Amino acid sequence: MKFDLAVTVREKTGKGAARQLRREGKVPGVLYGQGECLLLTIEPDSLVKILKAQAGGSALVSLTLTGAKSKPKRTALLRDFQVDPVEGNVLHADLFEISMDKPIRVKVPLHLTGGVPAGVKEGGILHHNMRELHIECLPAVLPDFIEVDASGLGIAQGLHLKDVAAREGIRYLDDPEQMVVSVAAPMTEAKLESLLASGAAAPEGAKEPEVVTKGKVAGEAAEGGEAAKAGAAAPEAKGGEKKGAAAPKAEKKEAEKKK
Repeated sequence: MKFDLAVTVREKTGKGAARQLRREGKVPGVLYGQGECLLLTIEPDSLVKILKAQAGGSALVSLTLTGAKSKPKRTALLRDFQVDPVEGNVLHADLFEISMDKPIRVKVPLHLTGGVPAGVKEGGILHHNMRELHIECLPAVLPDFIEVDASGLGIAQGLHLKDVAAREGIRYLDDPEQMVVSVAAPMTEAKLESLLASGAAAPEGAKEPEVVTKGKVAGEAAEGGEAAKAGAAAPEAKGGEKKGAAAPKAEKKEAEKKK
């Protein structure tokens, strides 16, 4: 599937410029690839349409660039995007320019066909082991999805990637032995009771050290996360270490004033 997207090349960079665009109802973006990097201003409605149709994964985007010094018409893939976790607005989008005569590597959704598998009708449990496939192909033959017929699977049967029918011009990049879809036998009541009994039989005293250990690990992980955030923010601001060192001094002065 191919989508049309009109964008405008912008000159202003930085967080301030991006915030201003968002206040105006626009989405800041970047187009890279083919030896060039352009900053973009994108209309949110057109971008959301692409995200809803293909989740940004394998949609070819036909770009019309206003303000570009060369090649006002280009083809790209929507590589990445960021969404506001509270309001749900798209905050940023990364587009990757491609050439129609060079193979690309993308992940496309995997759709099951043929109706309910025979094993599921007998009480089995369907396991959709792979939701998408990593493929290589020319942009012109890029599929919206890959179909797999699982209707003939019985209980304790499955399909590996090597069993999926080959498609002309498309090469699968995942492990051929990887399970794509399978039907597992239902859990018996005896096995379920055994699992519940083994969980209930655990000594109560063993729970307390486990909680202490988890708390310690969680604390270390939290400290690691804060350190990672600080490390990631350091390159963006000059003198970041000095600013970080000033915080304890400010807290000390505030404490002295309270005394």
